[in-house]
Amino acid sequence: MDIALFSPSSLFADPDGSSSEEETIETHDNFVERKHQFPGTELLIREFSFHQLNANLLWPGTFAFAEWLVQHRSQIEGRRVLELGSGTGALAIFLAKSFQLDITTSDYDDVEIEENIAHNCRINGVTSLLPHIRHSWGDVFPISDPDWDLIIASDILLYVKQYGNLIKSLSFLLKSYKPKASKEVACTTGHHDQFPLIRPTFLMSWRRRIGKEDESIFFSGCKEAGLEVVHIGSRVYSISLRGDTCEFS
Repeated sequence: MDIALFSPSSLFADPDGSSSEEETIETHDNFVERKHQFPGTELLIREFSFHQLNANLLWPGTFAFAEWLVQHRSQIEGRRVLELGSGTGALAIFLAKSFQLDITTSDYDDVEIEENIAHNCRINGVTSLLPHIRHSWGDVFPISDPDWDLIIASDILLYVKQYGNLIKSLSFLLKSYKPKASKEVACTTGHHDQFPLIRPTFLMSWRRRIGKEDESIFFSGCKEAGLEVVHIGSRVYSISLRGDTCEFS
């Protein structure tokens, strides 16, 4: 796995160099706890002081994606959700608490990431810990019959060399999807949304700035793998199997 190094302070610093987040509550050699404002709620999130895979970072794009999901909640309520690249688990915890979503977290095959997500569940009152899957993109997925009808991710395109592996895992999840109930239909139409999301769909928010050429590598790779990419606004993309995409109004 390639390693990209970023400082958390570089993400949240104000122009004068001070932190834009709440004052640190608890600091240890390996962890730091911060309060983060999500739509309508505040979460206390323990982050790694450093993690070579950037699972320590709560990216600013997470909050923008959370706002978008709140605005389009009719599209995600009642879904069975898998989050790729969960990191600290903050977004999944927010969705579980706010929408009571059936959501599973997933990240690189690393026990420390899994344990930290479980810790963040506990300190935020999620008594039934969220299911977690340790999966390195490109490896055989641990579950042979995935039944998640919505896959989400925020700011996971940092490692260009991993795009092929990400697309391989994503293709498996979409192509091997087995609905739990036969009554599920291909499209779902939210009463207040201008677009429907089919089952299954990968919903990705991308806010981190990378080169247009790097972006195109991922989107071109999706198309070569038989996936359809639709930009549905505010840097949010819907990716599904080609030919399954519903008509957008």
